[in-house]
Amino acid sequence: MTKKDVLRKLKDLANLKAVEGMAKFGITSKKIYGVSIPNLRKIAKEIGTNHQLALELWDEGIREARILASMIDDPALVTEKQMEKWVKDFDSWEVCDQCCMNLFWQMPYVFEKAKEWTSRKEEFVKRAGFALMAVLAWKDKEAKNKDFTKFFSVIKKESLDERNFVKKAVNWALRQIGKRNSYLNKKAIGLAKEIQKIDSKSARWIASDAIRELESEAIQKKLRNLK
Repeated sequence: MTKKDVLRKLKDLANLKAVEGMAKFGITSKKIYGVSIPNLRKIAKEIGTNHQLALELWDEGIREARILASMIDDPALVTEKQMEKWVKDFDSWEVCDQCCMNLFWQMPYVFEKAKEWTSRKEEFVKRAGFALMAVLAWKDKEAKNKDFTKFFSVIKKESLDERNFVKKAVNWALRQIGKRNSYLNKKAIGLAKEIQKIDSKSARWIASDAIRELESEAIQKKLRNLK
């Protein structure tokens, strides 16, 4: 399937009502067709892994093309230069999160990259750092507890960021780390209680929301069953 074929397929699936609905959830990429994620996954399955096509689709600047690019790219061929180019292009929380979930988390230097991005000023670059922390806690079964506790200092520091898409990602990272196992659950709750004492509306929200979930019976039961 060529780039032209893919773009034609995306246009055929365009849905103006879906575009309007997405806008209500903050999905406001500059170019957007309103194609659903399940439909994009179907197209990705048809294409298979294709690094060159992924690069071509990304450069189109279309929400659907970029998410699709993250689904079909070959992690073995992705360079740090490409990651830096793509992360600077993020124009919505959705493209950011999809790219992190589908592709970036598989990079060998991803733990370092996650921490590095959280120190950047750009809203979606910073979000990407915390999104990677959350995805790694969820998907990387080989990572050690210490790999995640190393993130605690930046989670606490950036809990002061009032920007909506940053604070939600900080919260996501904290919650996901705390759901990984009992040890990290206790550590994450302890960190959340420290953050809760900070004189910041953002920090208090991040902490309270995380504590509510991490101390819930549903999560505690799930963690007990992991033993």
